Amino acid sequence: MDRTRNLLDRLVAWSPVLLLGGLAALTYWLDTQVQPAPAHRDGSTRHDPDLFLTDFRAITFGDDGKPSEVLAAAKAEHFPDNDTAELTDPKLALTQPGKPPMTITADRGVVAGDRRHGDFAGHVRVVREADPAAAPGTDAGGPITLTTSTLHVLTQDERVTTDQPVTVEEPRGIIHGRGLVFDNKTKHVRIEAPVQGTFQSRSTSE
Repeated sequence: MDRTRNLLDRLVAWSPVLLLGGLAALTYWLDTQVQPAPAHRDGSTRHDPDLFLTDFRAITFGDDGKPSEVLAAAKAEHFPDNDTAELTDPKLALTQPGKPPMTITADRGVVAGDRRHGDFAGHVRVVREADPAAAPGTDAGGPITLTTSTLHVLTQDERVTTDQPVTVEEPRGIIHGRGLVFDNKTKHVRIEAPVQGTFQSRSTSE
């Protein structure tokens, strides 16, 4: 009986200490749950490149085994924080069976990690070659050259857009405007106002 009483007396004496220790442990646990995760020190949260390439070239093959998309650049830097690649002197070539090939060049570019879209800037030049399906002897399917300062490209849709001044040259003449949507699949070009142009009349022989 005396041993039991002594044990109870000790527990009662230590109970405030045990209670405070438990509260301290609970407070620490709660604090760790609400605190943000510590920042990584590997640079993944900063916009720092983790990969450098020179004379970069990447090829995507179509279902027919032939190149459908070729992306090249004098220099490429990959950034892990947003999975983008910044390019110097980029060149993007799109080729689809039965459709006119299209090539885009610029001073610099930024391409998303999935390569479904990208932005090009500085002396942007788009060249769509002559349409092989166009009727012979006509200018409707002739080559088209587009120049502007910035361009947004959707590679899967083969569509390019810009809200900057743009010049379009084709066999029938030259068009100047501001803002453009160029769809290589539908062969449709829409230029926003103001639009100015010069067209050459085709002479016909009797």
